[in-house]
Amino acid sequence: MTFTKVMKHGPGLKWPIPANRIENLRPNTPVKGLEVVVLRMYPQRMIVSPSYTGPVAAGCGRDETGLVGLVFWADQINQVSVGDVVRINSGWCRSRDGALVVSTGKHGTLSIVRRFDA
Repeated sequence: MTFTKVMKHGPGLKWPIPANRIENLRPNTPVKGLEVVVLRMYPQRMIVSPSYTGPVAAGCGRDETGLVGLVFWADQINQVSVGDVVRINSGWCRSRDGALVVSTGKHGTLSIVRRFDA
């Protein structure tokens, strides 16, 4: 089992190094530079909450080390297609029903690294 390395910032402070491979993801940790192939996207649905109102879609992706759930927000839903390689920066990893889920959250970014050519 591989564990996330820890960086030290100042006396006695330790922060987790952001994961950039699925095997290194841990719940409630930052995600930086994670590249995955989008295997599936589920239909979008509308969410109404105090912090966000708009469309959201679930999906799943993989790299050479494993599978992870994905959450796509608003414009991301129409940007991404099944088969695309996407990079998530400044995102977060959460655990939902025992499975890891990655999202850009409010401040992260999602970029297309490579498009799937049908």
